Amino acid sequence: MSRTGGDSTAALERAGAETVKRAVELDIASRFQESLVCYQEGIDLLLQVVKATKDEAKKHRYRQKISEYMTRAEDIKKHIEKEKQDGKYHKQIRIEENATGFSYEKVFQEYLSEIVSEVWVEDPYIRSVHQLYNFLRFCEMLVKGPCKVKTIHLLTSYDEGSGKSQQVTGLDEIQQSLRNYGVTLNIAFSSSIHDREIRFNNGWMIKIGRGLDYFKRPQLYFSYTMTEFGAVTWIQMSCFPWKDH
Repeated sequence: MSRTGGDSTAALERAGAETVKRAVELDIASRFQESLVCYQEGIDLLLQVVKATKDEAKKHRYRQKISEYMTRAEDIKKHIEKEKQDGKYHKQIRIEENATGFSYEKVFQEYLSEIVSEVWVEDPYIRSVHQLYNFLRFCEMLVKGPCKVKTIHLLTSYDEGSGKSQQVTGLDEIQQSLRNYGVTLNIAFSSSIHDREIRFNNGWMIKIGRGLDYFKRPQLYFSYTMTEFGAVTWIQMSCFPWKDH
């Protein structure tokens, strides 16, 4: 094996060991969803080590470890599925300040099964240009996704300042745009709404501290990378089944 190849394998070993170590720590802390992701990533890295190394003894040791990690990952997956079925599953996502890679597609995709046809959005701050654009991007994700969304309900609050006309016009345009794709957007306003939550009619509810407005404002709103900008501050999301679907 060349020096370069040996260095590469050693780097994979370190990364795999660190990732699996993190998986075990999360497992012990009962943070099962995060633990499962780390187990899967660690297993993938260690499989690359097995493929790259010529040392048969090392191959054997890693195969044994990989088998153990795969068994544990499968047990965690079954546990998560059972909690989902029992209505006890509760996933939390913490997005750190300036973190990237948390586009709407990345965050919501796992909850958008093909049976989703109706969505409820409660967010008091769908007002300014960037907030309207966030909501539009969220709606675009629903239209393009694997689900067959036909109705979106938005409950928000009026902009009581000079931006009210802009808010109403923007929402009307989004409503018309969605209508062209066979999607009905029902808009209602409330002066008492405070909480932010999103519900899908397959039984999932997502509560986000900042609602859809968790991105830093870009210099250009109509930028392809807008939803890859870092979070404006750390936020926590809670995802769990709701009973009234």
